[in-house]
Amino acid sequence: MGKITASITGVHGFVPEYRLTNQELETMVDTNDEWIVSRTGIKERRILKGEGQGTSVIGINAVKGLLEKTNTNPEEIDLIICATVTPDMFFPSTANLIASGVGAFNAFSYDVAAACSGFLYALTTGASMIESGRYKKIIVVGADKMSSIIDYTDRATCIIFGDGGGAVLLEPNEEGLGVVDSIHRSDGRGGEYLNMKGGGSCYPASLETVQARQHFVYQDGSTVFKFAVTNMADISAEIMEKNNLSADDVQWLVPHQANKRIIDATARRMGLDDSKVMMNIEKYGNTTAGTIPLLLWDYEQQLKKGDNLVLAAFGGGFTWGAIFLKWGYTK
Repeated sequence: MGKITASITGVHGFVPEYRLTNQELETMVDTNDEWIVSRTGIKERRILKGEGQGTSVIGINAVKGLLEKTNTNPEEIDLIICATVTPDMFFPSTANLIASGVGAFNAFSYDVAAACSGFLYALTTGASMIESGRYKKIIVVGADKMSSIIDYTDRATCIIFGDGGGAVLLEPNEEGLGVVDSIHRSDGRGGEYLNMKGGGSCYPASLETVQARQHFVYQDGSTVFKFAVTNMADISAEIMEKNNLSADDVQWLVPHQANKRIIDATARRMGLDDSKVMMNIEKYGNTTAGTIPLLLWDYEQQLKKGDNLVLAAFGGGFTWGAIFLKWGYTK
């Protein structure tokens, strides 16, 4: 019996129908299409509309599609991990709601909150549980309804974020496919530059916190940009070096979709041509924990069994990380 690795055997995504274009944002804040595209690469983002529509709606739709396309019985699922910073509510966890919504009644489930790095953290955790031999089918979800915590009078943040997400199925593999290695980092000192102050135990919801607009994302854009460019690029290069990978060995960079300039800098640091870089930021914006599974979903038809992928992200906290995996199937 060979070493057990955790292979991705299916991926599916979901984005809401409503498109918030740069042109519409021009009517809401002092900005314009040229400015947004030149600095971020974003042309539009999806927004989940409707009363009572939370992140679980995104997750349930993504997981239902995943179960259908992989012909998987939901009662066979052992675990669902949902990476999100926009849970439907503090508790129960959004993963609990997703599990119930798809009929995964034999699964245990929980959320992971690591901002834009959340999907990578959750994927590594799920992979470890597969590698232990105790679990056979694990679903990892990355999803966020960022519109629920965005101030649409703040042009520094409202142009960046959108709603959406995706899910992958992890199963045991003995061919060496799946998650090969991962490196993760965090630095809580970065919390002052990218956070949402209101609503937690330090600053519970009150008239004062609402009036101070503390229930929206705050970002010191220039500081976050500098940290993201350096750390996301460095950790991607580090995982290549650790696994003796050259640029020729890597078929795809799967980067968190925060900003096109950060993505370009990471690709350059890795020595990769643009043709090897997955990108969909122009149509979805930054969906936080949802960007990487959405990329895998969009590019699924181009992926081949055995392809070497480097997944990389940087997010609030600060959190950042990279995963080296071998793709598990050809569609």
